[in-house]
Amino acid sequence: MAPIATSAGAYVALATGARDDGGGIAVGGRVADIPPRMLAAYQRAARQVGRHVPTCRGMRWPVLAGIAKVESNHAIGRSVAGNGDIRPRIYGVLLNGSGAGGNTTLFPDTDGGRWDGSASGERAVGPFQFLPSIWDGVGKDAGGDGRADPHNADDAALGAAVYLCGNGRDLARESQLRAAIFQYNRSTAYVANVRGWIDQYTAAAKTPDLDNVTGDVRTVIEAALAQRGVPYSWGGGTAKGPSTGICCSPSGKSGARIRGFDCSGLTTYAYAKAGIRLPRTAAAQAGVGQRIPAGAGTRALKPGDLVFYAYAPGRDSTIYHVGIYVGSGQMINAARPGTVVRLDPVDAMSGYAGGARLL
Repeated sequence: MAPIATSAGAYVALATGARDDGGGIAVGGRVADIPPRMLAAYQRAARQVGRHVPTCRGMRWPVLAGIAKVESNHAIGRSVAGNGDIRPRIYGVLLNGSGAGGNTTLFPDTDGGRWDGSASGERAVGPFQFLPSIWDGVGKDAGGDGRADPHNADDAALGAAVYLCGNGRDLARESQLRAAIFQYNRSTAYVANVRGWIDQYTAAAKTPDLDNVTGDVRTVIEAALAQRGVPYSWGGGTAKGPSTGICCSPSGKSGARIRGFDCSGLTTYAYAKAGIRLPRTAAAQAGVGQRIPAGAGTRALKPGDLVFYAYAPGRDSTIYHVGIYVGSGQMINAARPGTVVRLDPVDAMSGYAGGARLL
C-alpha cells in the first residue's frame, strides 16, 4: 500500500468559507466543533474496525476526529445526509505537478475521475482526503449499501480507521499511534497537529459523574461542560455564549482574533444559564456568594463552586483565574491561549485561592 502522504491536508483546497460558529456542544452525543453526524461516523468506525482488522487495538473516535479536523475541518460547510453522503463533495487540488496548493509531483489518474472528478490526474477526496489509489485498498462499506464511497462520512471514517490500524497496530501505545499518523502524512508537523486535536477531543469525551447533582448546580455544570473543545479566547465569552477575543497571547500581541471563552467568560456564561449574573473578571467574581477560604482546602469545595487562583493567595485583588468545580478534584477550565475548554484537576493552576459558593 502506498503512503497516503500525498492525500493529506497540505493539498486540501476547500472554498467553503465556513467557520465554526462557536456554539459548543450539547451534553450527550455532541462534541465541540464536530457536527453530530460526523461524530456519529467516527464513533461507528471505531466500533466497526475490528471486523476488518481483528488484531487492531486502541482505536477510538478521537483518533479519527483528529485526522478529520486537520484534513477537512469535519466537512463543516457541507451537507451530510442521514446516510452519510456529503454534498457538495470535498476535493483537494489537482496533483499535476503545477505547484498549486504546494504540489510539485505529478500523480497520474487511477480512477478515470470516478471519485475525484478528473481524468487528467489525481486529487484527494472526501473528509479524510484519500487519494483514489489509496481508497481502492482501504475503502469499506460501513453503511451496508454495497458501496464503499470516500464521499460518505461512514465509509470514509471506516476506511481511515482501517488505514491507521495497518496490519494490527496497538494505537493505545504512543509510538504506534504516532507511526500511524505519520503514515497518513509523512510530516512531523502534521503528526503534532493531529496529536494535539486527539488530546483535545479525548478531554472533551470525558464526562464527570453528575448522578447526585441536581437543580441549578447541574444546570451550571452542564452548561459549562457543553463548551468543552471551544477554543480559549482572551476577552471572549458573554452571558449569551462564546464571543470574539484575542488569540495566542494574553497581552494581545499576536493580534489574531478567535471566537471562544476565557476563564471568566466561561463562568459568566454558565451561571447565566441559572439566572445568576456575574461580574466579568475573575477577581470581581470572588466577591460574589459565600467565600470558601483557601485554608479550608479543596475538600471544602462542592460541585458548582467557583474555584480561584491568585498570584498572591490571600489577596483577592491578585486573582488571575477562575474555574467551575465539578467534583472528584476536577474543574471545568478555560486555561490559557492555545487550549480549549476542558476538564482539569483543580491543582492544574498555581496559587489556589479558595472558592465561592453561589448556589
